[in-house]
Amino acid sequence: MPAPTTVPATSYPATTKQAAGYIDGILTDVMTTSFSDRIMVTITQNGRLAQWIHVPLDVFNPSATDQYLPPAAGEDSLLPMTHLTPKTLLGGAAQERETIGQLYAAQIASLIASKDPQEKRTVVLGLGLSKVEASREDFYNTIDLVRKCL
Repeated sequence: MPAPTTVPATSYPATTKQAAGYIDGILTDVMTTSFSDRIMVTITQNGRLAQWIHVPLDVFNPSATDQYLPPAAGEDSLLPMTHLTPKTLLGGAAQERETIGQLYAAQIASLIASKDPQEKRTVVLGLGLSKVEASREDFYNTIDLVRKCL
């Protein structure tokens, strides 16, 4: 008989935060919901969700001893943590869409892990961007909206 599992006590309902802004002239809504075992982030434009990606934060990478230390200042500080491995669950059939979705997922998971190095929940990202391509400024503005919800 399997051992009973315990679920950590959390407040009910799950904590939810929202932010909205215009990215490249398109209204973009971001919502984060913190469950006891997952952190769900949705980024939608025009009310759509086309792709779901998850990133486990509890992955141990023995070759990266400083994986949870904040990155040094400079250009490299904007890169996602290398030990995080996003996986597309639904959507992203086109290679370009899957690649950009995984980039967003890795960056958001890095933000969460940098904010709380003890965080072990899985990040689940629902993404519904109108355009596959995003300029650098649009990418950073979208990540900044997410940062407001964390």
